Amino acid sequence: MEEIFRKDYRLKGRWKEEVFGNAHPLVLELGCGKGEYTTGLARRYPDRNFIGLDIKGARLWTGARTAKDEGLQNVAFVRTRIDFITSFFDRDEAEEIWITFPDPQEKRRRLKKRLPGALFLNKYRLFLKDGGLVHLKTDNHDLYLDTLEMVRHNQLPILRASDDIYSEGWEDEIVSIQTYYEKLFLSEGCKINYLCIKLPKYKEIKELTHE
Repeated sequence: MEEIFRKDYRLKGRWKEEVFGNAHPLVLELGCGKGEYTTGLARRYPDRNFIGLDIKGARLWTGARTAKDEGLQNVAFVRTRIDFITSFFDRDEAEEIWITFPDPQEKRRRLKKRLPGALFLNKYRLFLKDGGLVHLKTDNHDLYLDTLEMVRHNQLPILRASDDIYSEGWEDEIVSIQTYYEKLFLSEGCKINYLCIKLPKYKEIKELTHE
């Protein structure tokens, strides 16, 4: 785990070779918290590399400790703000992004700070392969609906979408890996929303404007 802010990181463009020692696909979890989803994916897919990013070092330490204790060689963690993500990854370096239970940023002045919003999707285009996947998993129905509306407005390919994944009998990483907060939300009767899209590299994503 390392802490980096506001400058190009020395491993930009070289994560696979220098950190993981292989050419396996690179998958990112943004705002990964304690790294439960990052490590869960790493256990399930040993033939992929996973990096969890978050601003809170104490949370990341938990994920890093879990990876070390379990001997997971395909996991790394970085402490940074997601605003600076393009300082870490080069063109075509990543293939997938997971955004699990992000801050919904519900105040109007904060809407542009949403991790699955247009501002950040345009950042992701700079380092995701063309057609790379972006997954959103959230308990916040408004965030899900707003994101879905923006995705449809931009005519982005939607692979899967659900406003209640546990009512549909899915048996994959979308439901089999659960974070602490997801378990808490489920115990309180919340429905979990999920969206998976393909992100075209050469198409600028436009934010919806609501008067």
